[in-house]
Amino acid sequence: MRRCYLLMFCLLVLTTVMLIVYLVGFSKVKARGPAQEGPKRPEPEESEMCQECREKTIKKLMTLYSPTWKKQEANLHQFRSQLQSKCNGISSAVITQENTPVGSKVIYDGEKRKPLQVTPKLFSTFVKEAPFRNHTSETCAVVGNSGILSNSSCGDEINSAQFVIRFNGLTEQRRPFAESLVRYGDSLLLLPAFSYWHNTAVSLRAVYTLQDFDGSARPIFLNPEYLRGLTWFWRARGLKAMRLSTGLIVASLASELCANVHLYGFWPFPWHPHGGGPLTNHYYDNRQSKKKVHNMPDEFVHLLRLHNQGVVKLHLGKCEP
Repeated sequence: MRRCYLLMFCLLVLTTVMLIVYLVGFSKVKARGPAQEGPKRPEPEESEMCQECREKTIKKLMTLYSPTWKKQEANLHQFRSQLQSKCNGISSAVITQENTPVGSKVIYDGEKRKPLQVTPKLFSTFVKEAPFRNHTSETCAVVGNSGILSNSSCGDEINSAQFVIRFNGLTEQRRPFAESLVRYGDSLLLLPAFSYWHNTAVSLRAVYTLQDFDGSARPIFLNPEYLRGLTWFWRARGLKAMRLSTGLIVASLASELCANVHLYGFWPFPWHPHGGGPLTNHYYDNRQSKKKVHNMPDEFVHLLRLHNQGVVKLHLGKCEP
């Protein structure tokens, strides 16, 4: 079975982190340590949330979570149809030479700036046509960064999916960055080049680095117009956040592309849903997210609702061997 990877690298820009295969800029981003060592677990901070409150929160959420999941075709079809009618990620999620010709203007979705006019040089970095137009997968695994993934034994299950979407950060140096993508083979590298002006130069550097080192990953740019439509879609469903998280963006896109969507690493709290033990913010470090930018708990509730409706499967525990 041929496995496809969509890598989203993070571009650390201003106060926002966005990924998918989002390129995290070649700025001051530290490379991750060996995965097998794992981060040091944080000490519980009772001052932030008392133990009783924490237990009540976990109990309430896990009461809403249905451990026995069954796909509901009618609900999936309805949700997918709504997404496609409002956002159409299959055709519009990525900037292409078809939808963004020379002379057109790209409007940044993350800040108010003068629109960027597409020059012939910039145009040459766009893919010719939408990469997802003729792509459908039976199973998709969307891998978030939550600390719940530590010691979850979900690696084999994730890698068994036909289409795997991971979030990654960029290293500071060009060669290590290019070499880090080799293991993913003929993958797609999704970059948020037009969310913030600073992202543009960083993303283009990633493109040229892959060209210089003959990288097999294919860089593509996330379309800010798609992000605006997706933001309105979720706001209409009651989500309140300054910006959508990368996880929700790719989970939404996967819902259009895949027959079966499995979500891993989306638990947004610093304590485990089974037992309440402390968790790091990410499975690879304990760096905190910008709470004023994303509303991870509210996003989780929306994903939990989709799980219970049989639209996506949300994994919250250890995977069976």
